[in-house]
Amino acid sequence: MNPYQLILKKRNGGEHTPEEIRELVLGFANDQGIETYQMAAWLMAVWFKGMTVPELSALTQAMVDSGDQIDLSSLPGVKVDKHSTGGVGDTTTLILAPLAAAAGATVAKMSGRGLGHTGGTLDKLESVPGLRTDLTSQQFLDQVRQIGVAVISQTGNLVPADGKMYSLRDVTATVDSIPLIASSVMSKKIACGAEVILLDVKYGRGAFMENLADARELARRMVDLGKALGRRVRAVISDMDQPLGTMIGNALEVQEAIEILRNERPGSALEVVSVELAAHLLEMAGISENLDRARVRVRELIQNGEGLRKLGEMFRAQGGDPRVVEDTSLLPQAPIIEPVLSPSAGFVTGIHAQQIGFAGTALGAGRKRKGDPIDPAVGIIMEHRVGDEVKAGQPLAVVHARDRQTLTEARQILLDSIAIGPDRPASRKLIEEIVE
Repeated sequence: MNPYQLILKKRNGGEHTPEEIRELVLGFANDQGIETYQMAAWLMAVWFKGMTVPELSALTQAMVDSGDQIDLSSLPGVKVDKHSTGGVGDTTTLILAPLAAAAGATVAKMSGRGLGHTGGTLDKLESVPGLRTDLTSQQFLDQVRQIGVAVISQTGNLVPADGKMYSLRDVTATVDSIPLIASSVMSKKIACGAEVILLDVKYGRGAFMENLADARELARRMVDLGKALGRRVRAVISDMDQPLGTMIGNALEVQEAIEILRNERPGSALEVVSVELAAHLLEMAGISENLDRARVRVRELIQNGEGLRKLGEMFRAQGGDPRVVEDTSLLPQAPIIEPVLSPSAGFVTGIHAQQIGFAGTALGAGRKRKGDPIDPAVGIIMEHRVGDEVKAGQPLAVVHARDRQTLTEARQILLDSIAIGPDRPASRKLIEEIVE
C-alpha cells in the first residue's frame, strides 16, 4: 500500500475500499509504514471530503480491531449502553444506569473523565468515599453478573488506534469532523460489547455541536454506523444551551442524582431527560413493549425506591460508602458556600452552558489539561433556568469553593454568563428529536 495514493484518492473525493482503510489504520496504530504526517494529511482530506457509510464502517471496525474487545456474551440479558456527547450538569448516567438495571437490563458501562467545560462520569463517581472505577475486566463482569450494573474506567488496550488518531486530530484542526467523531464514539462503544446503544447527542452552546443541523448529522451518522456493524442504535438529540442539571461539580452532581432517585425533584430538566433516556433503553432492550409503558415503569422505579437501592448496591460493589444514598452529607463538602446575586430584575434570557462549565473548572471541579487533579467538593448550584423571573439581589447561583480566589473568579464568570432582560424568552425543547 502506498500512503501517498490513499491521501490523493481521498483528497480528490474518491472512496476507499475496506482493505485500504484497514491497512491505513492498523499501519498507523502499529507504527508499520504510516508516518504521522501522512495520517495528518489523510485526516485533513477526510475533513474536507467526508466519508461514505461503507468507508466509515471499515474505519470503525479497523479501530475496534486495533486492540482488545470486551466479551459480554457470558452475561445474562440484553447488554445496554448509553453515550452522551458531553455537556454541563449532565448527570444522566448516574440516574438511568441504576434505573435500567433495576428494570432488568444488563448495564455494563465504561465511562470517561471530564476535560475542559464538560464533566466526567468517573470523576463524579469517585467523589463517593472509597468508590473505585479501576476494576479489572473480571471484576467488571462479576459485578454486572451479580447486580446488573457497573460503571468503570476503560480497561485493557481498547481502540488504541482511536487514541492515537485523536491526539493527532487535536493538533491538526480535524477534531470537528463529523465522520471522525462518529467513528471515534462508535468504535469505543462497539469494543465494549454492548448489543443496544443509546446515544444522547447534545446541541447548543455547551455542546460540541452548537447547532441542530450538525447534531442531527452526527446522530444520523452514528445510527447508520451502528446498524452497519450489527448493533441496535438510537440517538436522542437534546438541548445543552444551558446546564441540564441544577448542580455542577462532582459531589454535587452525585447529590442531585440521588435526590432525583429519591423522587425529590420531579419534573426537573435532568429528571425528565434521564427518565426519557432510561425508557428508550428499556424499549430498545425489549423489556417494555413500547415507550409509554417504559416511561411508566421507570417512574415506578423512582417512586418505589428500587432505582435508589440499585445505585446503593453499585456504590457498595465498587467499594463506595452505600450510606451516601441516604445521607448526602457524607459526600465531600466545600468550606466556602456563597451566593451570586442578580444585579438587576427581569427574566433570565440566557445561561451560557459552556461558560458555566468553565466557572466550575475555575473552582477546581474540572480539568484544563488531561491529568489535572479534581476537587470533588467544589461546584455551583444554579438557582434559575432560562425563562425564570428574578429580582435584583436574588441569588442566581450558589458557589461551593475551596478558597476566596477561585470563588471570586467563578462569581465573575457566572455574572458574565447569565443574561437578564425585560422579556421572557421563548422556551426550547429539552429533547428535540429521535433518530433511528
